[in-house]
Amino acid sequence: MRNSSNSQITINARLLRKGMTDIERLLWSRLRGEQLGVKFRRQHPLLNFVLDFVCPELKLVVELDGSQHADAQSYDDYRTKCLHDAGYVVLRFWNNQVIEELENVLEEIYRQVQLRKREFE
Repeated sequence: MRNSSNSQITINARLLRKGMTDIERLLWSRLRGEQLGVKFRRQHPLLNFVLDFVCPELKLVVELDGSQHADAQSYDDYRTKCLHDAGYVVLRFWNNQVIEELENVLEEIYRQVQLRKREFE
């Protein structure tokens, strides 16, 4: 198995890929096809989670948080800790940041890509 996700998580990931939000689609349009020099996957199952976007090569995760995440802070913290313990760096952006500051969001992701590339050299 490519990762340690279970079959229900994989099914959920497929459903989420089909039902991406407009904001996820917007960011995906700028991440896909190695536009930042690395391959990202969308709605990717890993551990017991479905990650919004991940670059497995660099162990870099990009998560988008909408208003529902304001009430789920402890779960998000737990999830981030689990991913960190597995060697992943997690970047979190609010949906409104993607809408209002897309270029800044992309610059931060690109900056982290470059940092992670140096770490993996």
